[in-house]
Amino acid sequence: AGHLDRRRRRGLRRGHGELVSAVLDHLVIAAASLDQGVAWCEATLGVTPGAGGKHPLMGTHNRLLKIASPAFPAAYLEIIAIDPDAPAPGRVRWFGLDEPALRQRLQAAPCLVHLVARTPDVQGLSAALQAVGLAPGPVLDASRDTAGGRLSWRITVPTDGQPGCGGALPTLIEWQGSHPTAAMADSGLVLTGLRLQGLPLAAQSLLGLPGVQCSADAGTALTAEFATPLGRRVLTSPTPEFKRPTP
Repeated sequence: AGHLDRRRRRGLRRGHGELVSAVLDHLVIAAASLDQGVAWCEATLGVTPGAGGKHPLMGTHNRLLKIASPAFPAAYLEIIAIDPDAPAPGRVRWFGLDEPALRQRLQAAPCLVHLVARTPDVQGLSAALQAVGLAPGPVLDASRDTAGGRLSWRITVPTDGQPGCGGALPTLIEWQGSHPTAAMADSGLVLTGLRLQGLPLAAQSLLGLPGVQCSADAGTALTAEFATPLGRRVLTSPTPEFKRPTP
């Protein structure tokens, strides 16, 4: 595995005095529709999400808001839904959005489903995770248009669309050019803590993820804590029975 270590180290950045290969980029809230997601965000977190855009590659669209803090610089929250006006993408969508059990769950309310971690070397870090038996998925090129220009990135997407480790294995992203938070105003919403459960120790070592509390023990995959205009709020990802349909 020496060649993987060398490749990975070429892309590492220093943070908090130690080498890290990935940091939190954004949290993903899935919704049955963007209107539902906006209403949920206003009622639950006390803020209105900002503008987002459309993802032609996946037939989805989103709304965004900044949640950055010193512990999680340039982090944001994404509310994402299947775009009813977009053609079917011809493949499964990201973040498990095509899973019947999750789609049924979202009819009741949006929920936290996943996290995305940014890295300067998505291909190398993905290969390193594969070498320890994990399956982050192929690296795809994606983009969307914004009022300020086009955002472009490279991202891992599992072939079945399902995030690994019950949602605790981050999707990896490598931005090509500007980052979305560069155009975002402060939202009044701040991420104060993030915990992952069910992430294998080998993945924890490779990913780094400064500021994130990680455990290999089974449990709720994601728990995120926020300071909001409505006070402290805690969001958790769905329990396992919502991840896949019952046989």
